[in-house]
Amino acid sequence: MYNFRLLLTALLAVATLAAWRLSTETATLQGQVTDETGAPLAGVTVVALRESNMVKGAVTDINGAYRLTLDPGMYTIEFRYTGYARATVENVKVIAGKSNTLNRQMSADNLNLLSEIVVSAYAAPIIQQDATSGGQTITSDQIRNLPTRNIQALNATTTGKSKDAAVRGNRSTGTEYYLDGVRVSGQAVAAEKQAKDKKAHKPMPEEVEAWKCGTPNPDHTPENYAAIQENAFLPAADNPVSTFSIDVDVASYANLRRFLNSNQLPPPDAVRIEEMVNYFDYRYAPPAGPHPFAVHTELAPCPWAPEHRLLMVGLQGRGIETGQLPPSNFVFLIDVSGSMSAPDKLPMVQASLRLLTDQLRAEDRVALVVYAGAAGTVLPSTSGSEKATIKAAIDRLSAGGSTAGAAGIQLAYQVARGHFMERGNNRVVLCTDGDFNVGVSSDAELVRLIEKERESGVFLTVLGFGTGNYQDAKMQQLADKGNGNHAYIDQASEAHKVLVAEFGGTLFAIAKDVKLQLEFNPARVAGYRLIGYENRMLAREDFDDDAKDAGELGAGHRVTALYEIVPAGKPLPLAKGSGPLKYQTVQTSPAAQSGELCTLKLRYKKPKPNAPSTLMETVVQDAPSQTMSENLKLAAATASFGMLLRNSPYKGNATFSTALTMAKEAAQYDPNGYRKELCTLIEKAQALQSPVHAGK
Repeated sequence: MYNFRLLLTALLAVATLAAWRLSTETATLQGQVTDETGAPLAGVTVVALRESNMVKGAVTDINGAYRLTLDPGMYTIEFRYTGYARATVENVKVIAGKSNTLNRQMSADNLNLLSEIVVSAYAAPIIQQDATSGGQTITSDQIRNLPTRNIQALNATTTGKSKDAAVRGNRSTGTEYYLDGVRVSGQAVAAEKQAKDKKAHKPMPEEVEAWKCGTPNPDHTPENYAAIQENAFLPAADNPVSTFSIDVDVASYANLRRFLNSNQLPPPDAVRIEEMVNYFDYRYAPPAGPHPFAVHTELAPCPWAPEHRLLMVGLQGRGIETGQLPPSNFVFLIDVSGSMSAPDKLPMVQASLRLLTDQLRAEDRVALVVYAGAAGTVLPSTSGSEKATIKAAIDRLSAGGSTAGAAGIQLAYQVARGHFMERGNNRVVLCTDGDFNVGVSSDAELVRLIEKERESGVFLTVLGFGTGNYQDAKMQQLADKGNGNHAYIDQASEAHKVLVAEFGGTLFAIAKDVKLQLEFNPARVAGYRLIGYENRMLAREDFDDDAKDAGELGAGHRVTALYEIVPAGKPLPLAKGSGPLKYQTVQTSPAAQSGELCTLKLRYKKPKPNAPSTLMETVVQDAPSQTMSENLKLAAATASFGMLLRNSPYKGNATFSTALTMAKEAAQYDPNGYRKELCTLIEKAQALQSPVHAGK
């Protein structure tokens, strides 16, 4: 009897162990997705869900095959593909230790055309890999995500050449392309055929929706840019005061570089001239007094309107050596949703954050929060000395799922508050394409969320990545309202610039709520126009209101603003305003009769909660120089380049050639190569220009 009980106990233990192993084993779900004709569909998104939450996703290969590694259990499987009805299969049972197969046929017209769905277990996987051939799959979604406007541009983007690859009418030995799983080949379309095709094209519903958001893009790319209404000339007699918040963002320059490097002119509303101007390192003298930055001004003839003058206002922040920076409490908030799976998104995020991790010190701390369908903490707050641990957590990230951005933001701020450093730098670093689609997702709701969270004293840096669904307008607002800054990472060198070379300026604030106010002397100034800063304009009374939010300035950073000045007695071109007032009289004061052009006032706060503002004031004399300094040449070249890209009505006599000449003169000092790159981009834009963009 004893031996029988012992044997029974052993058998039960073995059975329990086998059941436990079975329950903890992973399983695979695989299959093939085809169209109504049985042809394989490449690039279909296959998503496994539980209780409406995404568990894992995959994309079909060139043979229409997909493979998901899942825990055993019941799932809902969704198949998503542009131009086809979404297909959903519920109650799919995935069994451990077996290759579970779910094939699916998709229809462009009717979800009910499929008469049978088979889920079965196979002893051998059905995916066959052919090691003797290679190829690149380009789906309709990927094409739509490229910054292209025509077939020839797509050809150049995918091959690196302009004419060698062909799509229609080629020989059998020519290059073959698979577009949405359909093999096509042949010669590139002639320009006349392109024009005819474009005219006859009827946009897909998703393209129409994309055009409704921000800038109407002729390439059907659902990127979102806030519309810009350029600042007009204002008569100084009626509008003597100009007030605005500083802006240290540089995202626009890197983004337009992405377009130009893809042989495309950027959409006009993607061009923010102040961010282009502020991309560069001007050789301003550092501050010597008690204030955290120095103010510099320069006045010279305006290159694109010689009868006008160009006033440059420059702020140079005090630099701080990395070893002397206060300790930091960082929270890396990373978007790992399905939209981040492209090589220029999550992989670029990971490479960028590894660079940033290398800058951390033992006294710094970093936590890692991610969000997709939901938000979670991947790495608790960890000392900067544990770089291997931090990088390992970064490297483990993978993309898949919807985008619950608001939930991620709330969790990141919660983690940051939990490790708040009273005398340190507390900052959330958000890495995303900005495509939030779960929970709070509207711009207004997200702005209110950020405005509430910033009261804790935690700053925000927004790093944008990727193409196609890049939500520039949303990220601009988040950075502006979160006491932060916004950069766009289009390549590895930009990540190095933002997170290594300008580490202090990007991530350590020396002043916040920085506002500028210029009062112009009507006896000297007929009118003026602030170039750029359209989304940073403030009311006159906002300058003295400490509750009014404004921009921050980082350690070693600089800010440059340009005004085009119309001297007294000269007519105002395209002036904004009404006619003369009937009951007003001109007041002549000693100051008005002096040689003062304007009075410049500046307010700022120390970067800590509830800090009062400090006022700085300086006078600018009406004493223009007949030559421009290197700093002003660089700023003027960049501003005129931006006006040409926007086809601005205020571009005057500016041409790409004159902008290039000034840029080359300013590029004699160029330790990092940024100024020579500007010259290259101007040349690219000039080559791509159409009569609309040529300024002629």
